[in-house]
Amino acid sequence: MSYVRVATEEAYAPPEMVAMYLELLDQPGVDPGFESLMGFYLRSEAEKPRTVRRRLQDLGEERLADMDAAGVGHAVLSLTTPGTQILDPARAREIAVIANERIAEACRRYPDRFSGLAAVGFEDAPSAVAELERGVKELGLKGLICNSHIKGHYLDEERFFPILEAAEAFGAPIYLHPQTPPAAMIKPLLDAGLDGAIFGFGVETGMHLLRLIVRGVFDRFPGLKVVVGHLGEALPYWLYRLDYMHGVQVRAKRYAGSKPLELKPSEYFRRNIWLTTSGMAWAPAIMFCREVVGADRVMYAMDYPYQYAPEEVAAQDALPISPDELRRFYQTNAVDLFGLDVPSAGAGNGGPR
Repeated sequence: MSYVRVATEEAYAPPEMVAMYLELLDQPGVDPGFESLMGFYLRSEAEKPRTVRRRLQDLGEERLADMDAAGVGHAVLSLTTPGTQILDPARAREIAVIANERIAEACRRYPDRFSGLAAVGFEDAPSAVAELERGVKELGLKGLICNSHIKGHYLDEERFFPILEAAEAFGAPIYLHPQTPPAAMIKPLLDAGLDGAIFGFGVETGMHLLRLIVRGVFDRFPGLKVVVGHLGEALPYWLYRLDYMHGVQVRAKRYAGSKPLELKPSEYFRRNIWLTTSGMAWAPAIMFCREVVGADRVMYAMDYPYQYAPEEVAAQDALPISPDELRRFYQTNAVDLFGLDVPSAGAGNGGPR
């Protein structure tokens, strides 16, 4: 059984955005999460951040060579965290256009190797809808990247509904990617060095996804598709308790924001939500997620370049599943969800090594 390994959470940063980020880092009152994350990756001279910032800005030979070395045949590219979300509306629109053009050009140059997701400036919903439509219909991009909160605001707020409505109408999955928690919740995490990928990413992004569920977003937009990395930011482990406690809260009318839903919280994971293995190449967790949300809902991602670890590919090759199931995990689920045009496996194009 041959297959192409499709990596679905692979980050890109236009040099123009890097320059804007460096400018923001010099300003007083900078967001503490942004300073912790991008202050490290853009200013530290340690080996890892130097390598990451170089790889982030490459859409050509180095990235392709790294993919080949890991056996990855196809990458779904998206704007790195925090993306446009930290910028003012005008700069957010500018960077979204630049990123979309660059990613689309890379997809045209290497159609067998790259697909991409569109970026938008979320604070200006009309322009966001227009840019998403341009990205999907004109540039051939396959979905929308949302690097979680927008300056402490979340997609369950009505101001963002036009964007969600457009994503549903265009059949464009939204990849809900982490960033550091907003200033209102970061302090105890930052104090202990837990604000980033080690824990804070999952806390913040898992909460974002839960807000979408319990605030009724998936009832309002039943065709909306949301993708979450890191095996769902630990939420699959909590599904039983989420169902139980949400039901208790609704019956008790404890919170104004906790309303009856059409489905149990866990059931939206089987209708509207897909998970990727970015940063979580751990067989017990992967197999658990496949069991509780369905094998058709779990797919591969590398998290390049932040967690470029070719040995993790071999670990996932060894999952205790059949060759046909491995093909679904690596290729078919992503192709079906994003509508990818992925060629058959061959030399330099993934497949069993």
